[in-house]
Amino acid sequence: MASKITEAALSKAETISLRNKHIGSSCQLFFRSNPLKIVKGRGQYLFDEKGDQYLDCINNVAHVGHSHAAVVEAGSKQMAELNTNNRFLHDNIVRLAQKLVSTLPSKLSVCFFVNSGSEANDLALRLARAHTRNKDAIVLDHAYHGHVISAMDLSPYKFNHKGVKKSWVHVVPTPDVYRGKYTDQSHPDYDLGKLYADEVRQVLERLPSEGRRVAAFFAESLQSCGGQILPPKNYLKYVYQYVRDAGGVCVADEVQTGFGRVGSHWWAFQLQGEDVIPDIVTMGKPMGNGHPVSAVVTTEEIARSFHRNAPEYCNT
Repeated sequence: MASKITEAALSKAETISLRNKHIGSSCQLFFRSNPLKIVKGRGQYLFDEKGDQYLDCINNVAHVGHSHAAVVEAGSKQMAELNTNNRFLHDNIVRLAQKLVSTLPSKLSVCFFVNSGSEANDLALRLARAHTRNKDAIVLDHAYHGHVISAMDLSPYKFNHKGVKKSWVHVVPTPDVYRGKYTDQSHPDYDLGKLYADEVRQVLERLPSEGRRVAAFFAESLQSCGGQILPPKNYLKYVYQYVRDAGGVCVADEVQTGFGRVGSHWWAFQLQGEDVIPDIVTMGKPMGNGHPVSAVVTTEEIARSFHRNAPEYCNT
């Protein structure tokens, strides 16, 4: 007979012991030598089991703060009312889609709702392949796009340390003007955006000789795990044109940077100018304040291609 699990609070040592026994060792803790046991969050603060307060500077999901009253109320109301998959009609899903697209350029008008940023990027890759009928992807070095298999394959941040780069993935230098291949100091009189974009162009020019064609260029609009890297002016403008000329589509990964996190705009790709418009935008963490809500927004043309060329899509 299974042992009875009580609800009494565990000591920190007991929590560590049970975690070591039942949680996969790949799921590593912050502060491994003396891990924090966090039991509560309020606003910008976290609290441990002793009541000590910590300013939360490393949590990347609580967009409007921990335990935000409006988020708690909205979540509680919805859970008390309905929880089902998206193949039924409901006002909330269309109202949310309408609100989302109102923050984006007009051609980005079709939404798919998913459960995580990783799943959003997986779907973006499927959309790109269905639309272009090509397979290959170009990504930035140090990029992180998620932990499902396809997203791991798109993430040098992961496979550079442990793994193998797939033949259909092509890595270009991070457009870092401070420590990258081209810097303000090493090339003071150059258009650094174009210099870095030309690295993408060179890959695109090489692919046909290898019997390959690009499906998508994936980039976080502001690289997050790779070091909070702001791309130089004109970078995305040039890259998006090169990729489209080669028959691919452009994916802006806004999972960690979207929903106003850059301060002046809703989406980080907008920092590159009004004429820089991706074909697919993925979003996640801040969308549900850390709860499992995310989305992919794309064009009517790409959505139609996906409908024609891929299996029916639904999400719970």
